[in-house]
Amino acid sequence: MSVAVLDSKTVTRFVEAKEAFKKCVEKYFKMVDSNGNGVICRRKLREGLDFLFTVEHESTVSKEDIDNFHCMIFDKFDEDRNGKLDLYEFAALVKEIMMAMARGMGSLPVIVALDQDSLLMMAVQHEIGS
Repeated sequence: MSVAVLDSKTVTRFVEAKEAFKKCVEKYFKMVDSNGNGVICRRKLREGLDFLFTVEHESTVSKEDIDNFHCMIFDKFDEDRNGKLDLYEFAALVKEIMMAMARGMGSLPVIVALDQDSLLMMAVQHEIGS
C-alpha cells in the first residue's frame, strides 16, 4: 500500500490519455483473462473487480447484494449479450468506473491508501510522469 494525493483531474487526465489508458486496460484485461481466451466470464469479472477496485463495504451488505451488483455491471457492459466481455467491453466498463470515481472525488485533493497495482495508482503514476 502507498499513500497518494489525487483529485478528479488526476483520474480524468489518465482516462483521456488514450494510449496510456489503453495500455493499462490491456494489461488488466490480460490479468483478468487468466486463461488467455480473449474474453472474461462473470466469475472472472467479479474476481477482477475485487482486485482492481478494492472496496470495503459495511457488514450489513449481503453477499447476495454484492453478487447482484456484479451481475448488473456485467449485464450493462456485455453489449452483444454473449455472456462474455471482450477487450472493448471491458475497456468501456473500466472507463465508466474510473469516471464515476473521478466525479465522486470532486475537485478537492483527497489522500488515499492505494495498492501498487490499482488503477487509481496507475492514474497517480501517469500524473507524476507527465
